[in-house]
Parts: sequence; structure tokens; C-alpha cells
Amino acid sequence: MEKSVIYPGTFDPITNGHLDIIQRALQIFDQVVVAVALNLEKDPLFTGPERKEIITEATRHLGNVRVDSFESLLVDYVRAQKTNVVLRGLRAISDFEYEFQMALMNRKLDETIETVFMMPSQDYSYLSSRLVKEIAIRGGSIEAFVPPIVEKRLQEKLRSPRTTSAR
Repeated sequence: MEKSVIYPGTFDPITNGHLDIIQRALQIFDQVVVAVALNLEKDPLFTGPERKEIITEATRHLGNVRVDSFESLLVDYVRAQKTNVVLRGLRAISDFEYEFQMALMNRKLDETIETVFMMPSQDYSYLSSRLVKEIAIRGGSIEAFVPPIVEKRLQEKLRSPRTTSAR
């Protein structure tokens, strides 16, 4: 029986750290579903469809990665996908408290759902989408932090009149 894992997140944008987690998860699971959270509380730079498109392109070479989006509770989405495993990345101790709380809440909502935590490679333990956007907005190079498609799309987004006036 094939075992899938749901890797949820905002992915605004996807970074090399996210890709590292996906690649390593593929060594354990048959399929990774990258689930783009369409969270109304956050103000993402990229729209949901843009994030899905970018992630699809960035993971095309990996195989066995499916990109989807969701607006529901994560536990409802996981059930609908007919799996029971959620993958979360932990970069540092500061991530642990929030992720632990979320995992326990999800378990309370559905005790059949398990959360698996993975640490990214040491090369990416400091990396976040927020920092990547900040560097790009201030004109710095993000080449070492994101796949080429993200660098290209981020530069295009930041050059657009609507985006630059809002920043």
C-alpha cells in the first residue's frame, strides 16, 4: 500500500530548505503532497495559484510530488487525502514550540493523524520565506536560497507596479 505524507505550509515562496525536506521525505514516503495553505490571516506576496505553479515547477524533477491547496482545517484536508501523516520542518528550537502545539491540537481533533518532524540540512537551518522576501525586496541576491523559478518569479513580482507601491 502506497503511503503519502502531507507537507502543509504557506510556501510564500518555496525555498531550498523546503525542497530539502521534500527530497528527504521522498526517501521515506511514496508520495509527498505539498499542500499550499490559503490562509486568510496571512498576506502572501504570491497568490495561491501562483504558489502552486511555482512549487510544481520547482519540484518537477523530483517525481512523486503532488501540489495542491486547501482552506479547511488541516485535519479535514488530511482525511480527505486518505492519509494520516503530516510532515513539518523544524529549523530551530524557536519553531518547536509552535509546531508541537499545532501537532497536539491536530491530534486532539483527530487522534489518528500523526505529525512527523524533519530537520532540514544544516545548510538551510536558518532559511525562511520571510527572510528570502526581505533580502529580495532590499535588492540582495537570493540565488543561493531558492530554486531559479522562484528567483525569477520573485524578481518579476517585485518589479510589478502594484507590488512595489505596496512595499
